[in-house]
Amino acid sequence: MVSLPHRLTEDGIRAGRTLGKTTRDRTGHMDIFNGMIGSFLVALPALFSIVNPIGGALIYSQVTIGRPHAERITLAYRVAVYSAIVMLVSLLIGASLMSFFGVSIEALRVAGGLVVAASAWGMLYDPKENEDRKQDHAASAAGESDIAFFPLTMPFTTGPGTISVAIALSASRPSTTEALLPFYTGTSAAAILVALAVAICYASADRLVALLGPARARVLTRLSAFLLLCIGVQILMSGVQGAIATTLAHAH
Repeated sequence: MVSLPHRLTEDGIRAGRTLGKTTRDRTGHMDIFNGMIGSFLVALPALFSIVNPIGGALIYSQVTIGRPHAERITLAYRVAVYSAIVMLVSLLIGASLMSFFGVSIEALRVAGGLVVAASAWGMLYDPKENEDRKQDHAASAAGESDIAFFPLTMPFTTGPGTISVAIALSASRPSTTEALLPFYTGTSAAAILVALAVAICYASADRLVALLGPARARVLTRLSAFLLLCIGVQILMSGVQGAIATTLAHAH
C-alpha cells in the first residue's frame, strides 16, 4: 500500500510536468504568433510603399479611360492576382535562388537594402518622375486587347523595384527552421493584402481621382517613400552587421 506522503509527492511531480508542458506549448504558440505578426508588420509597409496602389490607381484610370467600366474592374482584379503571384514568388524563392548562384545572405541583404533605399530616395525627392515612368510603361500598350500582365502588372504595378524589395525581405528570413513558417506566413499575408489593396484601388480608380487628385497622392507617396527608405536602411544595416560578424568569426 502506497503511503499518503509518497502519493502526494508523485501527484505533485505529475502536476508539475503537466504544467511545464502546458507552459512550453503556450510559449511556442506565442513565439509563432509573434513571428508572424513581426514579419507581417515589416513586409506590409515595405511592399505597400513600393507598389503604391493609390498612386498607381490615378495612372490606371488614365490608361484605361477608353474601356468599358465592367472591363476596367475585371482588369483591376486580374492585375491584382498577377501582382500577388509576382510578390509571392519573389518572397518564397527569391533569396533561395540567389543562394543557389552563390550569393550569401549578407550580400543579398546589403544589395537589397541599397536597392530599396535608392528606390525610396527617388520616390521621396522626385515622385513625378516615378509616376511619368509608370505612365509610359502602361501607355505603351494601352491600345492592345490584353494588358493585364504586361504592362499593367509588370513593370507598372510590380516592377523591378517591387521584386527587389520582396527578395530583400526574403533575405531577412530567420535561420532556424521552426521560425521559417511564421516568417513566410506573415510576409505572404502582407503580399496578399497589398494585392487586395491594388484590386480595390484600381477598381475604384475614378473615385480616387475625384477624391485625391495628383497633389494629395504625391503627399501620400512621399510619406510611404520615407517609410520605405527607413526599411531599406534597416535591411542594409542587418546585412552589414551579419557580414562583420561572419568576418570576425572566421578571423578567430
